[in-house]
Amino acid sequence: MNETSTDSHRRTRQILLTGTRFGRLRLRFTLGLRRASWAVLQHGARLSKRIFDLSVASVALVLAAPAMVAIALLIKRDGGPVFFRQTRVGLGGRHFAMWKFRSMCVEAEARLAALLDQNQKAGGITFKMDNDPRITPIGRLIRRTSLDELPQIFNVLRGEMSIVGPRPPVPREVALYALPDRRRLLATPGITCLWQIGEREGRRFEVGNRNIIDFPEQVQLDVRYIEEQSLIRDIWIMLKTPPAMLLGR
Repeated sequence: MNETSTDSHRRTRQILLTGTRFGRLRLRFTLGLRRASWAVLQHGARLSKRIFDLSVASVALVLAAPAMVAIALLIKRDGGPVFFRQTRVGLGGRHFAMWKFRSMCVEAEARLAALLDQNQKAGGITFKMDNDPRITPIGRLIRRTSLDELPQIFNVLRGEMSIVGPRPPVPREVALYALPDRRRLLATPGITCLWQIGEREGRRFEVGNRNIIDFPEQVQLDVRYIEEQSLIRDIWIMLKTPPAMLLGR
């Protein structure tokens, strides 16, 4: 009996079995076992990522504490609050408060509407403007080196963010999303991601200019990350983040 005949015989036997009570029970058991195995794998992956996030965030908080204190003092000399709290959209569309060092003037949000017509990002979903008048002198420095993102370590410790994941959008941006864009909300948002380090072509040592990546490509890169994410991938993206920060891209 050839291989094709054997496969056909096996499929016929399975069909006949499912017509009996024993066959139906066996099918339910097999499907249930597969679902349970998949759930265990998913839970294990989430648990591993959470342990990774807590470990990295705890170490990063200790190492970054002196720099965070110095930045806070510089911002305080500029006047106004040290931190900027903004509502962002996270996993599954849930809102949370994301923290950053304040890099703009106190009335920055109120002045945004008057600047939207100068947006340099195609499509108008995200906002980018060279020489944004709302940015303070110290803010320009910490934004160029991404040091304004350091308080998000606390968001990671709270479980609202991850070390690596799609950047969390503001509700105004999400309201403009097309259906495919919402795929970005299928993962816990992160401090760093593929487009933050300028990795566009997937090369191992690639660190590029994130400022030239438009919104459709950001979505594409975020979806690529979600589909391919692994602990090893997260570690590699994290290791490439400091060079990207130092290059000020």
